Amino acid sequence: MTNSVPAPPMDVDIPDEVAAQAFRRLVRHLRHRHDAENIDLMGLAGFCRNCLADWVQEAGGAEDRDAARRLIYGMDFATWKSRYQGEASEEQLARMKESVAKNADHP
Repeated sequence: MTNSVPAPPMDVDIPDEVAAQAFRRLVRHLRHRHDAENIDLMGLAGFCRNCLADWVQEAGGAEDRDAARRLIYGMDFATWKSRYQGEASEEQLARMKESVAKNADHP
């Protein structure tokens, strides 16, 4: 039996000032929590720091992907990756694949 949860409405009624403050706090939190690897975020929630950077770029907040990633990571992605990102296990990759599949019907 599948537990079907209704999708939330597409309109998010959060004032821009509040959304901006919450977004900045999320970015600070992700910069602090290096132990929360992107592969694990993808496996659990279907998004990671790179996704967040892509959304920033798509919203016009950065000229290109590298600039958007610098905004999110607080450094070049290559530097962050070499310092904090480990090799993904087969289990992590499988969880990520399953989780990302759930994103197919979401814009």
